[in-house]
Amino acid sequence: MPIDRSGQAPPRANPRFAGPLAAAWPGLDPPRLLDLLVPVGRSLPVPPATDREVWQASRVHPETLRDLRRRAEADRGRAWPVALASQYARYFRDGDRDTYEQIVFARARRVSRAAVLAAVTLDDRWLDEVADGVQLLCEQSSWCWPAHDDTRRVHGAVVPTVTDPFLDLGAGEVAGQLAWVDHLLGQQLDAHVPGLRARVRHEVDRRVLDPFLDRRDWHWLGLDGWVHNWNPWIHGNVLVAALRLVDEPLRRARLVALVVEGIDRYVAALPVDGAVDEGYSYWWNGACRAWEALDLLCHATGGALDAAEVPALRATVAFPHRMHLGGGWYVNHADGSAKPSANQPWDALHRAARRVGDDAAAAHAAAHRRPGEPLAHEDAGLGRLLRALTDKDWAATEPAAPPLPREVWLPSVQVLVARQRAGSADGLTLAVKGGHNNEHHNHNDVGGFVVALHGVPVLVDAGRPTYTAQTFSPRRYEIWSMTSSWHNTPEIRGTPQGAGRRFAARNVAVDLDEDHASLTLDLAGAYPRSDIRRWTRQARLERATGRVVVTDSWSLAPVGQSLVDTAAGEPGQPEIGPTWWVPPPDPAVAADGPSTVHLLVAGEVSVGPGWAGISAIEGAGHVLVTWTPSDAPVTATVRELADPMLSGVWGDRLTRLAIDISSLGQEGTLVLTMEERP
Repeated sequence: MPIDRSGQAPPRANPRFAGPLAAAWPGLDPPRLLDLLVPVGRSLPVPPATDREVWQASRVHPETLRDLRRRAEADRGRAWPVALASQYARYFRDGDRDTYEQIVFARARRVSRAAVLAAVTLDDRWLDEVADGVQLLCEQSSWCWPAHDDTRRVHGAVVPTVTDPFLDLGAGEVAGQLAWVDHLLGQQLDAHVPGLRARVRHEVDRRVLDPFLDRRDWHWLGLDGWVHNWNPWIHGNVLVAALRLVDEPLRRARLVALVVEGIDRYVAALPVDGAVDEGYSYWWNGACRAWEALDLLCHATGGALDAAEVPALRATVAFPHRMHLGGGWYVNHADGSAKPSANQPWDALHRAARRVGDDAAAAHAAAHRRPGEPLAHEDAGLGRLLRALTDKDWAATEPAAPPLPREVWLPSVQVLVARQRAGSADGLTLAVKGGHNNEHHNHNDVGGFVVALHGVPVLVDAGRPTYTAQTFSPRRYEIWSMTSSWHNTPEIRGTPQGAGRRFAARNVAVDLDEDHASLTLDLAGAYPRSDIRRWTRQARLERATGRVVVTDSWSLAPVGQSLVDTAAGEPGQPEIGPTWWVPPPDPAVAADGPSTVHLLVAGEVSVGPGWAGISAIEGAGHVLVTWTPSDAPVTATVRELADPMLSGVWGDRLTRLAIDISSLGQEGTLVLTMEERP
């Protein structure tokens, strides 16, 4: 009997999608792939452990091996982490997803460390460690992370339904890891633990490859036009598993053909300027995953399928360095952190930059290549670790200065980043965005801006707290850091911005020259009110003075009077988004409340009439904020930060300044000026 998946699109036959990859590789179907795919044993671009020229200890990057060995040796004296049913059920009971996820992440990291040590030493003790970890993964009830599982909705359960596995990021990651283990240590495992590899193939087929072939209603396929970072992340892992673990040629070719079509949907959604609306942090598990998967495909077809000339893919290689503020700090729109982990797969960016000839992107990656430190870390996954360890060009790369372009304008996401001069984070840097409030991993932040001093954010975007059940639910915008009220945006007559595609910036204009960089936009459409004629914001970096000036000017109808000719949003833009989010209906003219301009501050703050002084974190220096008219009163609200996702970036608090402009009336102007002060 078929499973009732009410609320999901039913499985159906879909016409073959034709995007940039289909255009580059016309007529690519399973029969043609049969001729193109290299044999299973040569399908992944990492030598197996039998190649002692690569894997003997003297040939492996010493600092990375020493770092991995230290943690791996500590592992062997401890019990393996066990993922419990009660931890899985917590997501459905109280919304906690992190406890379970950290257990499975720790197990995956332990397997990866042991696999490298086994390849280097060929020691039975390390092969046993790998075998134990692989067997535990095969016996784990679900590879899906509980936050993604439909077990409760479909089956009424709060534990995995093993007869109906859900293919998500977690399942893809385990399948990919097991395929890399099989590729690296297959011969040794056959000799030491006969039968284990057959179990791996059975479980990967049952949990990942069969569901991928049988069902075409996975939301991450993007059949409804909502394509996000899950698409290349899962497809990339399915590709690794298909290339390595499937011996039947036609089935292998069918799987690869579906992967190519799936990634083609993601590539087709990439804008020509290379931007990612999910932000810098999600580039690594979105566009970068697409690059890595297509790099594997190129290798697995002997170079016949090479996507390096696809314009949007070439452009997106530049996105990480374009979002760089300085040091470890980045522009962090959406759910990203302003100071993400430094353990990114920098070698993957470096390889992509080499492929497309982007010297600036290569330099940005090389800026993170520090002599005497590991090349890579197991946090990013076994495949990424093995690619870094066997990339001779990356190992030989010398440190470089980050490019820090003078200005970046990305029209697809309406993001401007501007600094005083190229190649230096000195002074003030301005980042400002327009866009709309239905972006992937969206925060309600149309017109929001960030100001950094010497690369360190001072007027900030908080980012996101630890994910829970609430994060991706209809209650998402009850989370304070995702509302416009806690971004550097106005609150108009007591009303924050609305959530949905129609709540968007209008009349966006950028102005760039030697002396300044500015973005001007009308924020009226971002608010669920029909009494806003216009709310024009201009954010401007003045290079000669080193100042940032943000000017808000507005025209409002009398309270209670609706402007029927200025409906919010743009025509012809239907709401497209995740199935859990249904934007609210347009309200009538909202009740009257105070109009305020909010500034979210990291650092110590002092305020006075018409001014606020800020001592930036990390000892970056001091910024003076002044406003005109100076008699607009300001209120400071301290937000204590207990969540480590936030306190690990900003310390124990952020401060919101609310400048009350209600007394300026229906038409008025507020000018904010920010400048460095000793």
